[in-house]
Amino acid sequence: MNIRTFIVEDNPTIRESLVGTLREVARVDPVGEAETEAEGSRWLTRNLALWDLAIVDLFLKDGTGFRVLEACRQRNPAQKIVVLSNYATPEIRRKCAHLGADAVFDKATEIDDLIDYCQRRRQERFSSQPAH
Repeated sequence: MNIRTFIVEDNPTIRESLVGTLREVARVDPVGEAETEAEGSRWLTRNLALWDLAIVDLFLKDGTGFRVLEACRQRNPAQKIVVLSNYATPEIRRKCAHLGADAVFDKATEIDDLIDYCQRRRQERFSSQPAH
C-alpha cells in the first residue's frame, strides 16, 4: 500500500528530484503537485479522499506554505502534512507545528529524515490494514 503524496514546491528541479526519490526509495505514490499557495490549498482541501501525505515548501512562487498548512487544518488525523524548507530554524519549526504541520525537514540536511518519515508512514498504514 503506497502513501498517496501531494507536493507543493515551486522549484521544478527540486519537485522532480523529490518525486523520483520518494517513489523509488520510500514507495510513495505522487498524486499531484502545485507551485503556488492557491493551487496547493485548493487541491488539498477539495480532494481530501485522495491524499495521505502533503509535502509543502514554505516560500512559493506565489504565496506561502504557512497558508497551505492553515487551509488543511480540518483534515483527517491520518492525513499528514510535512514542511520541507531551506529555512527550518527553531522559530519556523515552532510556527509550522502551531499551524498543524506534523514534521519539518531541512532541504539541505534532512532529506534522509523525510524519506524515513515516509517509510514509517507507509509501514504504519500497511500494518493497520485489515488482513484479507
